[in-house]
Amino acid sequence: MLRSPLHDKHLELGARIVPFAGWEMPIQYAGIVAEHHSVRNEVGVFDISHMGELEIAGKEAESFLNRLLTNDVSALSDNEGQYTLMLNDEGGVIDDLILYRLDHDRYFLVVNASKIEEDVAWISSQLVPDISLTDHSEVYGGIAVQGPEAIALWESLEPELPLPERNGISESADGTILCRTGYTGEDGFELFDSVDRIDDWFARIIEAGATPCGLGARDTLRLEKGYPLNGSDLDETHTPHEAGLGFFVKLEKVAGFIGSEALAAQKEKGLPSRLVALRLSGKAPPLRQGYEVSDPSSGAILGTLCSGSLSPTLGVGIGMAYLPVSFAAVGNHFSILIRGREFPAEIVKKPFV
Repeated sequence: MLRSPLHDKHLELGARIVPFAGWEMPIQYAGIVAEHHSVRNEVGVFDISHMGELEIAGKEAESFLNRLLTNDVSALSDNEGQYTLMLNDEGGVIDDLILYRLDHDRYFLVVNASKIEEDVAWISSQLVPDISLTDHSEVYGGIAVQGPEAIALWESLEPELPLPERNGISESADGTILCRTGYTGEDGFELFDSVDRIDDWFARIIEAGATPCGLGARDTLRLEKGYPLNGSDLDETHTPHEAGLGFFVKLEKVAGFIGSEALAAQKEKGLPSRLVALRLSGKAPPLRQGYEVSDPSSGAILGTLCSGSLSPTLGVGIGMAYLPVSFAAVGNHFSILIRGREFPAEIVKKPFV
């Protein structure tokens, strides 16, 4: 198991450490619910050192990335970022990621921890002359500062180092990278720096008032906003259109992209399934990945939960599942099978919160 450069800090703070994507990471400190509410109402800080950081450079980097990714890279100006996806030839999702344009010839990609090796291998297999790929994942540590008070905290801490605009990126002279993005649905930023400096940033941000938060709260926060998790809600057997991410797929790009032909064919033929948001209609045990979703009228199993949890904000169980398109309308009712019992649930519009 890999360890974050903040591992000792987590132990000092009393974190509960669990395996995650090949890493030992904190799942919680004071408790998932308390940490969740800190981010929704104030400000929390997460260790994201397990995420991967890649750099792609070259005079033709824009056209290369436009062929590799689903979103329109040409829409980015310097110091701007966008959510995008990398697909296989069949249109399935290899990874979802954030792409930032540092300048015309240089791009910064933040990829999922469990996909670093696979992403590097896939991108390397697609490389063309004069395009370089550099994996900085072992060089950088990272933290995410999230919540309605995140920006004020940073401005009080580092008034001489302004944050970029929303979805933007900035790079200081000494190599600190600031990204105005996050995975919680709250305002905030992500900071990447060398592994020997990230612990100082982490300590200073906690001293300034941020609550240390673990992966448990990160998961409940993203689920309340309907953000998909790669490896659970996104995989190589489902397309972005099935996952409800069509906004980030630009089929009109002239040169197309890897997987675009499969997506166009699927769109013309019709989707087999959709990722829907399910909310329990009453009290029940917490929802978990793998619980079956059934049609209450026939008892037929229609799908299984990709993600599931108790929503700390709503106080009810929420989850997401791929269901056949004919069943996937908002307002439809289902049963979720938990330990041999059926609990009623309804499809609701995302986000939950």
